[in-house]
Amino acid sequence: MAEVTTVTGIILSAMPVGEYDRRLVILTKELGKISVFAKGARKQNSALIGVTRPFILGTFEVYRGRDSYTMYKASAQYYFEEVVNDLSAVCYACYFAEIADYYGRENLDASDMINLLYVTLKALGNSHIDNELVRYIYEIRIIAINGECPDFFTCNGCGGEKELILYSLSINGLYCRSCSQGIYDGVSLSGSTIYTLQFVVTAPIGKLYTFTVTKEVEEELRLVVNRLESTVFDKEFKSKEMLMLS
Repeated sequence: MAEVTTVTGIILSAMPVGEYDRRLVILTKELGKISVFAKGARKQNSALIGVTRPFILGTFEVYRGRDSYTMYKASAQYYFEEVVNDLSAVCYACYFAEIADYYGRENLDASDMINLLYVTLKALGNSHIDNELVRYIYEIRIIAINGECPDFFTCNGCGGEKELILYSLSINGLYCRSCSQGIYDGVSLSGSTIYTLQFVVTAPIGKLYTFTVTKEVEEELRLVVNRLESTVFDKEFKSKEMLMLS
C-alpha cells in the first residue's frame, strides 16, 4: 500500500460505486479538492458506513492511486445533524457544497473555503437566521474568497467612498450619488445594504452569521447576489433547481 496521508476536510458529495463502495469528493486543507474511493463503505459492518456521507467534517487517512485516492480510515469531528434532519436545510447544503466543488482544485489551499462552509452549515442549523440570508452571505463571501467579488467600498465612477447608493447590473459595481445620474440599469441600495455587503466581504469568518436584516435589505441582497451568480458562475448548478423547489 502507498504511503498514507492524513487530511482534514468536509465531504462535499458521495455516490455509490459498484455493489459496496462509495466515491467521495472531499475538500481538504492539505490537498485541496480530492476524489476518494471508500471501499466497502456501504457494507453494514463497515467502519466507514457512518462517516462517508456528505456534510461530515472529519479527519481522513487516504493513500494515492493512479487517478484518485483511497480511504484507509476516517474519524468524524462534526456530523451537522441539525442540517441532515431538515429537508430544506439539506437542499441549501447541497447547493453550498456544489459551489465549493466548483471552486475547489487539487493542491489548492482550501482552508478559507472549509472554514466558510463549516460556519455556514452551522448557520443552517440555527433557526434564528433565515436560510435565504445564509445563502446570500455564503455566496458573496465565497465569491470574494476566490477573487471575483465587486468592490463594495468605492464608486465605480469617481473612486469615492461616500454616498454609495446605486448598484449597476451591467457594470456589476457601485456608484455614488453624483456618478449615478447617468446609470440607467442601476438598482438603488440602502445604506444598510451597502454596509451589509461590506461587512460580509471583510468580517472574520466566525462573525458572518451573527446578524439579521430587514426584509427590505434581504430583497436588495437578493438582487445583488442573483446578478453576481449570472456574472461569475459559468455553469448551472443542479442543486439550485432542488433548492428552488424546497
